[in-house]
Amino acid sequence: MKKKLVGMLATATLLTMALAGNVQAAEIRSVGPDGEAAVDASTIELTDDQIAQIKEGGYTAAICLHYGGNDWSTSQQKGLEDTFGELGIEIVAVTDANFSAETQVSNIETVMAKKPDILVSIPTDATATADAYKQAAAAGIKIVFMDQRANGLEAGKDYVSVVSADNYGNGYASGTVLGDALGGKGKVAMVYYDANFAPTNQRDEGFRDAMKNYPDIEIVTEQGFTDESGCAEQGDAILTQFPNIDGIYASWDVPMEGVLSAVRAAGMEGKVTLACNDLGNNVAREIASGNIAGGGAQMPYDQGVAEAKLAALALLGEETPSYVAVPAETVTHENVLEAYTDVYHVETPDWLKEAYVE
Repeated sequence: MKKKLVGMLATATLLTMALAGNVQAAEIRSVGPDGEAAVDASTIELTDDQIAQIKEGGYTAAICLHYGGNDWSTSQQKGLEDTFGELGIEIVAVTDANFSAETQVSNIETVMAKKPDILVSIPTDATATADAYKQAAAAGIKIVFMDQRANGLEAGKDYVSVVSADNYGNGYASGTVLGDALGGKGKVAMVYYDANFAPTNQRDEGFRDAMKNYPDIEIVTEQGFTDESGCAEQGDAILTQFPNIDGIYASWDVPMEGVLSAVRAAGMEGKVTLACNDLGNNVAREIASGNIAGGGAQMPYDQGVAEAKLAALALLGEETPSYVAVPAETVTHENVLEAYTDVYHVETPDWLKEAYVE
């Protein structure tokens, strides 16, 4: 018997997971690629009968990442692996495009030769990779996108669903953390990913909109980057041009690591307030130590769980929502230990507890 998906909400106001009561109700601010409201990822469930059918199916899946090895990709992959494992779905390939559209197209073509039933992927370039995804869809592969879809593909026909973090909400949370930490006054800079990449574009938009709530804060410069590991250069440029800068925002955690190194090299640690999206291990440590104010955290493990469940439902011919999202979690020094558990679904590690400064 078909089971309708629980909680196909007409609004985007959702409740986040509440471990130890530390997580507040959160409004999902992002909308889907066609402007649709988000369905809460936590409402995507399978019945016992559906799980039994999937386990009997002998299904396989492939994961094609934009880039791997970072804390976000590792955690999302873990959520997929755990859930596919519970459903008896074998993962036959995991690929890493290292942010190259050409590499990702080749990866998809290689994966298709393995004839997986499911493909979970995030396009490095929504246009340049579109034809490869269309070929996979034409081959009958059930595609679930992480964060953004490839251009020209239609929900329910070419792909199952887009599952994302609330990227706009994450940027908005980062802006709010930075604005509050500055007491609503000062000059700030942005370090943003200079590419047509919807997830980060939405984060940066959310940050800019949050800054509008602080009329006495001015964004004095925006420094773009294409190499996430080289953002000490952007940090140096900001500090050289604006030696009295009060705050700096970065689109995610790895660029912020470069910015922080530049701040330290300039002897400005403790004088410049920092905020970013994502709770990578290094940034979590710095938030605990008081060197970064905080920001908006994605929930990549929960994304992986939802992606796997949606793919399974699609294999059974069930109706699925076209856009599913996980609410942003605001992380500050005060709640970083609990937030780490929320994000990674593990006990707070000793190294993070030891880094925490009261």
